[in-house]
Amino acid sequence: MSKFKYILFDLDGTLIESGKGIMNAVKYALKKYGIDETNEAVLRSFVGPPLNQQFAKCYGFSAEKSLEAVLVFREYYETKGILENEMYTGIDKVLQQLKNQGKYLMVATSKPEKFAHNILAQHDLEKYFDFIGGSLTDGSRITKIQVLDYVLKTNKIENTDEVLMIGDTKFDILGAKNFDLKSMAVTYGYGTEKELMEAKPDFTAGSPKEILQGI
Repeated sequence: MSKFKYILFDLDGTLIESGKGIMNAVKYALKKYGIDETNEAVLRSFVGPPLNQQFAKCYGFSAEKSLEAVLVFREYYETKGILENEMYTGIDKVLQQLKNQGKYLMVATSKPEKFAHNILAQHDLEKYFDFIGGSLTDGSRITKIQVLDYVLKTNKIENTDEVLMIGDTKFDILGAKNFDLKSMAVTYGYGTEKELMEAKPDFTAGSPKEILQGI
């Protein structure tokens, strides 16, 4: 990893196994609209992408209804769902080793930034990161591309050859390509291996420890 100075991490499905809390919150929101969703594959599809886009894609909600559903989602997530997560085994050791190598570690997540801080603090991971960038709850910064733009500009990162984006969905890989960044797909998260490979990442890792070995 010698050439990369900045390592950007997605959160859900990359650092944290957060699916249970997100899926429970989605089920809670859908019940408000009379939908009893039991298909786990559909529920898993909400982990990573902007929630309003998934409500629209999966259930045909209008833009306004989709944003309303996100607010209902947060009723559950902010009190219960945010605690229903686990750190992927070995991630703390990976982060420590990268810090020992002098890397600048950052988070670039579509999850609201305040939630990202909370979850990382739960697992004592905040200390490893030089910057934590996420979405805004008012919807003004929500997509992975918008978040990456924010992270890169705020930290005045101009040499894209020094940046690696690590994530578990096509949104992470395609977002990286939008800024000419190198990318690593982790296949242990929530994105399917098929969609990840179609996005053509530069590197892959099948486990947290492989992040260090895969470049």
